[in-house]
Amino acid sequence: MALVLLTSVLPLATAQEQGSPVRWWHSAIAVGGLSALMLLDRPVQRFAQNHRGAGSDDVAGGFRHFGQPEGYGTVTAGLILAGLLSHDPNLTRAGGRLGASVLLAAGFVGGSKLVAGRPRPDQSLDADGFVPFSGQGSLPSGHSALAFAFATSLADDIHQPLATVGLYTLAGGVAWSRVNDNRHWLSDVAAGALVGIASAKLASGRWRIFNLRPPSLIAAPSGLSVGWHGTF
Repeated sequence: MALVLLTSVLPLATAQEQGSPVRWWHSAIAVGGLSALMLLDRPVQRFAQNHRGAGSDDVAGGFRHFGQPEGYGTVTAGLILAGLLSHDPNLTRAGGRLGASVLLAAGFVGGSKLVAGRPRPDQSLDADGFVPFSGQGSLPSGHSALAFAFATSLADDIHQPLATVGLYTLAGGVAWSRVNDNRHWLSDVAAGALVGIASAKLASGRWRIFNLRPPSLIAAPSGLSVGWHGTF
């Protein structure tokens, strides 16, 4: 049902916006905001665990699927397949943008976790215990990044207020579930949200960095691939 609704509204969003360049001070603001949120990591962690129960765990379990392959992977594959079968390039491109958004977010998350080496709250209560390349993988939250990449990509393509509210509510629920489950600090999920939103905006071409152009989905007899190019 969800895929049917998406295929009925996605063709309406065909125009691509001119990409806005990402400036250095955008990153500075993001880093400053995350640094301020780190002051709340321990209080929020204590509050979440003190009020955690079977009910909140059940709700968190429901939200969590939205940030896992069974959520974003199924919809991405469904959009691409629906576009190819119906010969609708809008659906195919939407699926390609969604796939590129998720892949970009996943790549950034993997590298950031390796470099940051932050312990998860269920491993250590030292929120400042960063040990680069230690294998600790709390920052940023991968579930949150992928959920927000998914939500942002679809919301930008559907371009309808109700869909936008619904998608970001689901993504926010994923972020909350990671704090409830004691797997991430508040600043981890906020960083994940930033990564996901930025990845989707870059993949769609709405944001530009280093003159990279939006990716294109290439169909060939051997399969599908995502092409990316830029000028330097």
